[in-house]
Amino acid sequence: MIVVNTETVPGYTITELKGLVQGNTIRAKHLGRDLAAGLKNLVGGELRGYTELLTEARRQAMERMLAQAHELGANAVVNVRFTTSSVTAGAAELYAYGTAVTVERNVDA
Repeated sequence: MIVVNTETVPGYTITELKGLVQGNTIRAKHLGRDLAAGLKNLVGGELRGYTELLTEARRQAMERMLAQAHELGANAVVNVRFTTSSVTAGAAELYAYGTAVTVERNVDA
């Protein structure tokens, strides 16, 4: 499956539009991560626990989006975007979306 954040895929022609596809996940903070983050805020630096949490959330949202595209018979998803929103105190949603399409490789003339 080709995944791009542009409207087209270089070297390919979009032959069929399948529709909007999306995937999301909602993750809550972990008490241990909050304690570690609080301590890290005192000395500065990367909050690795939260970095790992968001990386996993992006991966899962992307997998769900691609599964939906596969169900529609697409072989590519264009114009992919990610967004986040707060759901409740301590929980956030990560949402991935794009347009499922069928593409064919251009033949050099």
